[in-house]
Amino acid sequence: MWAHSMTVQDYQDLIDRGWRRSGRYVYKPVMNQTCCPQYTIRCRSLQFQPSKSHKKVLKKMLKFLAKGEISKGNCEDEPMEPSMEDAVAGDVALINKLDLQCDLKKLGDNLKESLEREVKKKGKSTKKEESNEFIQSQDKNEELGSGEPSHAVDVHTAPKPGKGADLSKPPCRKAKEIRKERKRLKLMQQSPAGGPEGFQAPREPKTKPNQPKSLEELIFESLPEDASHKLEVRVVRSSPPSSQFKATMLESYQVYKRYQMVIHNHSPDEPTVSQFTGFLCTSPLEPENPPNGPDCGYGSFHQQYWLDGKIIAVGVIDILPYCVSSVYLYYDPDYSFLSLGVYSALREIAFTRQLHEKASQLSYYYMGFYIHSCPKMRYKGHYRPSDLLCPETYVWVPIEQCLPSLENSKYCRFNQDPEAADEGRSRDPDRLQVLYKKAILPYGVFKQQQREPGEEAAVLQYASLVGQACSERMLLFRN
Repeated sequence: MWAHSMTVQDYQDLIDRGWRRSGRYVYKPVMNQTCCPQYTIRCRSLQFQPSKSHKKVLKKMLKFLAKGEISKGNCEDEPMEPSMEDAVAGDVALINKLDLQCDLKKLGDNLKESLEREVKKKGKSTKKEESNEFIQSQDKNEELGSGEPSHAVDVHTAPKPGKGADLSKPPCRKAKEIRKERKRLKLMQQSPAGGPEGFQAPREPKTKPNQPKSLEELIFESLPEDASHKLEVRVVRSSPPSSQFKATMLESYQVYKRYQMVIHNHSPDEPTVSQFTGFLCTSPLEPENPPNGPDCGYGSFHQQYWLDGKIIAVGVIDILPYCVSSVYLYYDPDYSFLSLGVYSALREIAFTRQLHEKASQLSYYYMGFYIHSCPKMRYKGHYRPSDLLCPETYVWVPIEQCLPSLENSKYCRFNQDPEAADEGRSRDPDRLQVLYKKAILPYGVFKQQQREPGEEAAVLQYASLVGQACSERMLLFRN
């Protein structure tokens, strides 16, 4: 349907029934008939924690801003786990610490026994040779964190070349064993009982140990004063266009044009300015600035990403009573290496959380449609926790509960209660509001004046798709 004008609450209710907009064009897939069912997906932004791949994208941006470093390859396609060589090489010091802390006494006893046998076998050994052959790691009077006296430990020094293995170093281990040891060290560090001096468990910090950084801490990590680049994100109202939007629209259009040419292979003649504005700038949403709402108000906006004084990406968003709804993103192809699709989504989630501080009901980030039958469109399910909208009862169901059903069938009813129905369905179509000849009429009155074939079927379909509440608030134009 074509939306001339719409309140933000109307559109909020519509997207909670599976609708989306493109410019003023508002549409809803016929889910049980389309070849690729499109399920509305939302992220619970307040509980969102970035994944390893998300963190890599944020770190990549920070490195680029700080030092101008450009990562090779596509970050989304890179493996999340480090290579075997990196894991082993990076943990040599940690392994030594683990052996000293976890197996200190056992190691000392074993070394003593083996060395005593070696001494007996060889016979005599001078004190000078002993002093060169052994070192004592700790003073006997030192105490462990548990309060028990420490044990003197003789640690073998590095042997001469060709004289056998270096017993002061740990044996080679598999990566799996290294991970187990690393986990054991963390658990011991959190234990009230300490180890030898230098390896004592730290005092209980005010925050939980190993608590991951928040999304905001990762995004807004401080940069050096001599940073190579400066990134600024500006939110400007696009409909009706603000003065800031008007001043930057031409530059924004040029970015979109290059994006379409390079990414989607469009000809240089398209899109035109009118196509650009009709698709990404005009909106049916009426701006609202209630006192209890966000400072920027509700409505349609462009979130502009300025790098060193020029626009490199634009996120088209709607700010609604309960959510930030992502409409579209376009970017300068020269900066594809920054994974701007992922980066902008993370910035929009952080922006949603920021708006929630002023407008407590606004807490969700809507990502459009999730298409499980299309592997390239499953990436939206990586922003957890998230929910999918049941196409029959219009209730939200955690995506984890939906995926098993989607593996078996493209179209699914996610609500497991067979008796559940659409609570917002049209119950009284005669109360639907119609705009006819500049007059507002209930449909019950309008239908008495009309005998057009197919008119009633079209109006009843509209009522069933928008629901009772919207059908009474919005005006259905009839010619």
